[in-house]
Amino acid sequence: MNTEPDIARLAALVTEPARAAILRHLLDGRSWTATELAKIAGVGPPAASAHLKKLLACELIRVSPTGRHRYFRLASTEVAKLIEQLQSFAPSYPGVTPGERRASLALRACRLCYDHLAGRLGVEITETMVHRSWLIEDEPWFRVTDLGAKGLSALGVRPALGRTCMDWSERKQHLAGPLGAQLAQSLMDKKFLLRDNKSRALRVTALGNEGLGTIFGISAPTVQAA
Repeated sequence: MNTEPDIARLAALVTEPARAAILRHLLDGRSWTATELAKIAGVGPPAASAHLKKLLACELIRVSPTGRHRYFRLASTEVAKLIEQLQSFAPSYPGVTPGERRASLALRACRLCYDHLAGRLGVEITETMVHRSWLIEDEPWFRVTDLGAKGLSALGVRPALGRTCMDWSERKQHLAGPLGAQLAQSLMDKKFLLRDNKSRALRVTALGNEGLGTIFGISAPTVQAA
């Protein structure tokens, strides 16, 4: 009798195209209804329901009933990290239509990786903080220094432990963990970054372009304002 973890079952769950689309969409950290996820996956409601049941059974997602709706979300940061790491090994889909190409570019520029920043902007902010000695990389951690604590206080971010996370599009480390989550939330609260209603892409506002330049020294041409 095989008592080893059933990797094959897990792989089958996350590699089926509709379920993979659902899991990728849930990487934005928000909760979505079955109807919304069915549209994302390109399947009908009955098929979406079957896929969601399988993901729930394997504890990859969780569900919260609210009124007439049931809202689905990723089960944990560990699941989010697994999906993000799988994407770093997967071939990129270039996009066929102009809309698909724009969506791909938006995700590569700046996106949420569950609860922290990813994409070109996430990596650039992380590299800037390391270069300024705000962070010390100590794989698998990023540790904030006294200098970093002082610098991040301008955003209301408190010292916390950061975690390294490999960015699938940039193939470099970006800041995750409690510190990364605080930073992302602060930038959204201050309206430096705006969520996309249909994806996990984040758009940099004119206010954000100015603020990121002031705090991190990131120049305007680097980030395109919304």
